[in-house]
Amino acid sequence: MIAPTREGRSTRSPGSRTLAALAAAALALTACAPGSSAPPAATPSQPSASAVRTDAATLGDVTLTVWDQEVRGGQAAQMKQLNAAFEAKYPNIKLNRVSRSFDDLNTTLRLALSGNEPPDVVEANNGRSSMGAFVKAGQLLPLDAYAEAYGWKERYPESVLRYSRYSADGKLFGEGNLYGLPQVGEVVGIFYNAAKLTELGLEPPKTWAEFQAALAEAKAAGEVPMQLGNLDKWPAVHVFGTVQSREVPADQIRTLAFGRKGASWNTPENTRAAQQLVDWVGKGYFNKGFNGQGYDPAWQAFGKGEGVFMIAGTWLLADLQKNLGDDLGFILPPGATAGGAPVATGGTGLPFAITAKSPHPEAAAAYIDFITSADAMKTLADTGNLPVADTAAQKVSEGPQQDVFTAFGTVTAENGLVPYLDYATPTFADTLGAALQDLLAEKASPQEFLATLEKDYKTFAESNG
Repeated sequence: MIAPTREGRSTRSPGSRTLAALAAAALALTACAPGSSAPPAATPSQPSASAVRTDAATLGDVTLTVWDQEVRGGQAAQMKQLNAAFEAKYPNIKLNRVSRSFDDLNTTLRLALSGNEPPDVVEANNGRSSMGAFVKAGQLLPLDAYAEAYGWKERYPESVLRYSRYSADGKLFGEGNLYGLPQVGEVVGIFYNAAKLTELGLEPPKTWAEFQAALAEAKAAGEVPMQLGNLDKWPAVHVFGTVQSREVPADQIRTLAFGRKGASWNTPENTRAAQQLVDWVGKGYFNKGFNGQGYDPAWQAFGKGEGVFMIAGTWLLADLQKNLGDDLGFILPPGATAGGAPVATGGTGLPFAITAKSPHPEAAAAYIDFITSADAMKTLADTGNLPVADTAAQKVSEGPQQDVFTAFGTVTAENGLVPYLDYATPTFADTLGAALQDLLAEKASPQEFLATLEKDYKTFAESNG
């Protein structure tokens, strides 16, 4: 899923909602806005790689307007440091930074891109309802020439770049032109309380069977085996995605999550995954009242020592480490055998993109290159973020941060990331979230749950042909 950076992102994180006036204005622009029934706009042109000027000092006096959502803690700190360093290196380029919360950025960006003077550089949500719609409307610049000129394809593995790729008509997600470059990485894994495992006489599980056995041991000992707060519906998507990737081949998950033809939710493997969640509920492996508990109270409770495990994303690292210190551990979801090829739900933070109407695309590309460079990745690590590139090369303290960095470096290097499931269709976040609540409340059987998903997926995949 488009994860809260994922402290505040997409369907996974609450945030402020903006202004009725903007919503009204957006409605007035429906005929030409992304997602309307208007035909796709022409693909913006881009230079050849050989024509790209990569020395930003030669571009003359430029003011770049940059919209980002890096407003929290280490996110804000890394942007402040990198922007200052960029302006120091290139005094001819001034940055006009506009920083908004994720929800505010999402709301206002759609309107701004429809205007005559949009920002030069924007963070655009990867999903179909945002980046896909902007691509369809011809509002973002393809970056392939810049990627070749700057060597971005060598900097980032394809398992990361695919999260910013769309076909020129915006229909296919995960392949085609490159439209953005992210700074941070995300992976959903298993946080654990090392002190509680020690009390139970257990080691961090190395296989999926060991993980389930540990859940049973924790329950028998009177502990909360696993924290979950699913009031907002999206947290269970991470849990289901983790279980699903133990049963369903990664290629099938990618087909489903990218909304392509050629796969089905109605399979024995998906049925087993759904049934496993129901079994966990029946065995009492989740905290009481989890379907009515908020996301924040759940991870905060885990941070206070309530729970042995929590399936969640790496964006919670800093907050959980503040409370648990070195008692916090993190592992990738283990497979059937120890040491098997890793598979985990994950992706990237919001990619930085260049708007099609920017009068300064070369300066914008130089800026994106600067804030995603090897030096920038070090700055991200130093400010408590998870850099999406050169992750394994960063020097961080032993303990939880090193666990997270090692896990992300491993899964990306081995092409083991599978997409957030809510990428599948423009409406799938709502469909899947509601269906999971019903499944976990035992209001729907695994078969009924999967039939709901299949209907949304098939409708979109067939029409998107």
